[in-house]
Amino acid sequence: MQKALSKGIVKHRKLILLIALLLLIPSVLLYFRTGVNYDLLSYLPQDIDTMKGQQILVDEFGTGAFSMVVVEGMEEKDVSALKSRIEKVGHVKKVLWYDSVMDLSVPMELLPEDIYQMFNNGDATEMFVLFDDTSSSDAVIGAVRDIRKLCDRQCFVSGMSGILADTEDLTDSETPVYVGLAVICSVIVLSLTMDSFLAPFLFLASIGMAIVYNMGSNYFLGSVSYVTKALAAVLQLGVTMDYSIFLWHSYEEQKSRYKDHEEAMECAISDTFTSVLGSSITTVAGFVALCFMSFTLGLDIGIVMSKGVLIGVISCVTILPSLILVCDKLLEKTSHKPLIPEFTRLGGFVMKFHIPLLILYLILLVPAIYGNDHVGVYYNLDSTLPESLPSITANKKLSELFNTGSTHMLMLPADTDERDVRKLAKDIEAMDGVKYALGFNTVKAAGIPAELIPDKAKEALINDNWQIMLIGSEFKVASPEVGRQCDAISAAAKEIADGSMLVGEAPGTADLIKTTDKDFTTVNTASIGIVFVIIMLVFRSLSIPVILVAVIEGGIFMNMSVPYFTGTTIPFVASIVIGTIQLGATVDYAILMTNRYLKERRSGLDKKAALTTAVRTSAKSIFTSAMSFFAATFGVGVYSNIDMISALCILMARGAIVSMLCVIFVLPSFLMLFDRVIMHKTVKKASRDMHSGNDRRLKLSF
Repeated sequence: MQKALSKGIVKHRKLILLIALLLLIPSVLLYFRTGVNYDLLSYLPQDIDTMKGQQILVDEFGTGAFSMVVVEGMEEKDVSALKSRIEKVGHVKKVLWYDSVMDLSVPMELLPEDIYQMFNNGDATEMFVLFDDTSSSDAVIGAVRDIRKLCDRQCFVSGMSGILADTEDLTDSETPVYVGLAVICSVIVLSLTMDSFLAPFLFLASIGMAIVYNMGSNYFLGSVSYVTKALAAVLQLGVTMDYSIFLWHSYEEQKSRYKDHEEAMECAISDTFTSVLGSSITTVAGFVALCFMSFTLGLDIGIVMSKGVLIGVISCVTILPSLILVCDKLLEKTSHKPLIPEFTRLGGFVMKFHIPLLILYLILLVPAIYGNDHVGVYYNLDSTLPESLPSITANKKLSELFNTGSTHMLMLPADTDERDVRKLAKDIEAMDGVKYALGFNTVKAAGIPAELIPDKAKEALINDNWQIMLIGSEFKVASPEVGRQCDAISAAAKEIADGSMLVGEAPGTADLIKTTDKDFTTVNTASIGIVFVIIMLVFRSLSIPVILVAVIEGGIFMNMSVPYFTGTTIPFVASIVIGTIQLGATVDYAILMTNRYLKERRSGLDKKAALTTAVRTSAKSIFTSAMSFFAATFGVGVYSNIDMISALCILMARGAIVSMLCVIFVLPSFLMLFDRVIMHKTVKKASRDMHSGNDRRLKLSF
């Protein structure tokens, strides 16, 4: 079956290329029609109060998002006129300001002091804008852009929707640059490590098609996160480049055996399919582990990247062989000697110093584990963006002028006793960091008759089922203080109404922190468990997966500890996904080294000679693979203005290098140390298999 498939691919190579090119058309069209979600909080579990409350806001009040608009140096009548214009913007539900409560003919100074200070500070005033959809919807993001057009330099639009609008603009402008940087860096690395100037471009053409197919097929998921969109192409390039390199090396080897290049390619495809399929399983396993996260951003990344790896495998054994055969003559003309020398003496060096290298690794592991456990993590999403963006500037203005770091919306059943609501509002206002607690019943309690409150204001604050209390906080989103504040408000509210819910960016982020703390353990356990089982089945051993996973996990600790020792705070996503990606993508280096070691041991070499040969023959492949992964991610990490994207790429790039060093210099020491355990009960069996000519993989046992 496999041979027939290989022959079919070689025979119909031109048809395959034609189909591959035609498939790009629907893939590109679907890519541009795939939705992108810029609100990471929307990936929280849907059964928690913040998410249920968000949906109730949309269903009951026709609103799901809000923004604070700060206006400086403008007359009251001009502010009122601006408010009227903003209310006419599509998808703006309501705008709450002073004239929503009182007529402008009544001086603001007659308002109770706490309500006056809510809207004013010197010559600055603020408006509360409610939208008719959720923060991440295209409609609301478009409305924010329209409001910005109405405002001049005296106006600042803050809030989550503004941040999402800026994130979208920044991501859309930078993503093509990410791909360009990854391609340029990969070409440089491949040109140095390979023996052809043209081959790297064929690799990139094949992988590029696979990336387009993968991104186009995301259409059937409905939407993907902006993190997934920004990283998918770069990450797919990095983790699937190995497959192309393997096919090329196999083809070059087969050409020395067969004069007919088509026959050589048939054998190369057959060899590559078997090896690449095994290699891709561990990579897919790492991404599948992300799907176990209750914070479904992991599911988003996991599905897209697992799909991308599988498409990459198919492309490697169909499109790339076709490209190579079509361009065979050009490849021969552009061949050259590899610029990277062979690692002929490395095996002897590693074996000579295997004890000192092992001791050094164990010494470094102690601070690495400590640093990994104590690295600083941030959850505030606007921390990932440049300070020059309009939303960041507006949030700073809101903080400076009104001392407001975040705004919450407390939802209470409409039939909650008025006296209880007023008492709750006073209790909340007495809490540390709370500036105000404003609702329909608190406005009445302030001495403003209910009949004087405009209907629009009433509709925004109360209906037949629910009433809303707006709570201004001095504490910033994702700070420990606001987390404690949200817990205190929720607890106080549930004492008078068990069905109450606190919603907003800060409560959502507080839930995000709680959710991802649990996900960290779940994902790490799942990734280690899945990869362990795969290696155990591949080698039919219990000892080998323990050694291989331990070495790579040590490299992960070292990689993740660097931010701690450099005083760098990393995004919360990194602490969850990087370890899983690094394990799944780089454990192949360890598998390659171990395979060669076992092969040499089965051939009769002693452990030192076997490991010397394993290091010498495997080092260049491992180096090329790691540098390809590094090249695809490092440039993006340096360039990106979105710290979340930058941090993830830097960690992945460094992780590839750290894993490479651990496998080349440390793994042989462990294999040397545990050689007797690994080979236990297999020596006689190996001898029988060699004499019988049986070339199947030996069954190793602990």
